[in-house]
Amino acid sequence: MRLALFQPDIPQNLGAAIRLCACTGVGLDVIEPCAFPIDDRTLKRAALDYQPLAKITRHDGWSSFDNHPDRGEGRLVLFTTLGAQPYHDFAFQPHDTLIFGRESAGVTEAVHARAQARLFIPMARGARSMNVVAAAAMALGEALRQTGGFPVPAGD
Repeated sequence: MRLALFQPDIPQNLGAAIRLCACTGVGLDVIEPCAFPIDDRTLKRAALDYQPLAKITRHDGWSSFDNHPDRGEGRLVLFTTLGAQPYHDFAFQPHDTLIFGRESAGVTEAVHARAQARLFIPMARGARSMNVVAAAAMALGEALRQTGGFPVPAGD
């Protein structure tokens, strides 16, 4: 299982995603360009001391991500307010890549077209969207629960 962020806008969200992936043992794909400068110093500052635990792959664009060998045979599962199915009714598979769009603009039509599934997280009436990493944590938690993919705690 992998988590992908499409052109993130907010460095603190990237840092939170790095920590989420480090703690769950899930690979993180960062699809650039980001709305902020991204270099080793930025990543280190955003991820605190979790960066060495995270498996981060940076891609210089959508095509680079879509053709990368780490994508493997899994499905591309897009989370979007325009989704057709609630995420909790979806059957996740171990090699799925869960992709989340920019905080300000979502993803491009090319990403929508390429996704094998478009899911949404049900929200209260009047709410537009939630924080991208909060949504990613909810989705990733459900996907790992369904597939038995949570890491085994140390000492077990």
